[in-house]
Amino acid sequence: MRTLDHPSRDEMRLDTVLAALADPVRRTVACKLNDAFGDHACATFELPVSKSTATYHFRTLREAGVIRQEYEGTKIMNTLRKDDLDARFPGLLDAVFAAQDIERAEATAPESRD
Repeated sequence: MRTLDHPSRDEMRLDTVLAALADPVRRTVACKLNDAFGDHACATFELPVSKSTATYHFRTLREAGVIRQEYEGTKIMNTLRKDDLDARFPGLLDAVFAAQDIERAEATAPESRD
């Protein structure tokens, strides 16, 4: 069975994790994995990018340690490494997800009139 390389918890670096989560597409993937239970195949994500670009984004998240990817037949299943990230950088993911929720709410809120 084919395996993919993942950094250990101790190998995760804050600048790499933050750079991975700075991109809106990658942040969306992380948020969806946080909101869902279990593993999800790459193909289940509706992303506004081409398949090759989506592959790049998933690889960036994996290499930063944000997600774990494992082959299941012909599919690559993705899991958020929340426990590892919370242990290495306490509160980081919660802050990122809270900020993302605020941005979503602001983007969908009607404009206020003075």
